[in-house]
Amino acid sequence: MKMIRRAFGFWLILLLPFWASPAQATDSVSFTGNFVQGGLAIGHTLPGARVRFAGKQVRVSAEGLFLIGFGRDAGPTTSLEVVIPGGMAESRILTIGKRDYDIQRIEGLPQKKVTPDAVALKRINADNALIRLAREEDRDRADFSSGFDWPLRGRVSGVYGSQRILNGKPRNPHNGVDIAAPEGTLITVPASGVVAMAHEDMFFTGKTVMLDHGHGLTSVYAHMSEILVKQGQWVAKGASLGRVGRSGRATGAHLHWGVTWFKTHLDPMLLTGPMPRVTPKP
Repeated sequence: MKMIRRAFGFWLILLLPFWASPAQATDSVSFTGNFVQGGLAIGHTLPGARVRFAGKQVRVSAEGLFLIGFGRDAGPTTSLEVVIPGGMAESRILTIGKRDYDIQRIEGLPQKKVTPDAVALKRINADNALIRLAREEDRDRADFSSGFDWPLRGRVSGVYGSQRILNGKPRNPHNGVDIAAPEGTLITVPASGVVAMAHEDMFFTGKTVMLDHGHGLTSVYAHMSEILVKQGQWVAKGASLGRVGRSGRATGAHLHWGVTWFKTHLDPMLLTGPMPRVTPKP
């Protein structure tokens, strides 16, 4: 074993060919990823095995790949059970690292975007139904195995897990990463997937795209000025996705990028590492 880079207050341990803490690895499964709040781990087990995580069965690909994710407030432990072909079962208690989160204050938002009226609530409920439908999909594809890159370069203006106070009123924690960049900056596909949703005008998020990377893993791209993909289209990592804007509830040009495993919001920065220090290009 050898130690690699320190990221976000914890160490990743390299166990070839996958990353995991020694306590997380078993004889029948290995992992790459982050066993920490907001983290995603890709498991690799024997083809034909069955996996239960936190009491629920998860999809295992023909190659033995599967996903598990940990929410903002997950932990300190959860359970994993693997049943390999032939019926032998192995159970393991997984330890989840705890994180501290920032408090972020945002002022100057239109009041109707902070406290929507009845008409706006109807739109919001319709938007949420579309998002929920996309996140319920469990596609039998493993596009996530391509890995994730940053969708653009820019200043990170909002981080995962921070408590947001909008116009002085506490709101839900931030479920993604905000990247500030000039309006019109090109956004590229960070990991291959199918366009599960492309919406021109959502109440909060404006021009919004959702990608499905398989096994319940989706990503969302919000506040864009232009959408360059179509619903149902498969897009390769690195392809053009859209352009940075300020549509929906936004005080300036930026991209909101979120990653979710079914209903579990994950930290995109744990999939990519820190933002490279490169000047954004329009």
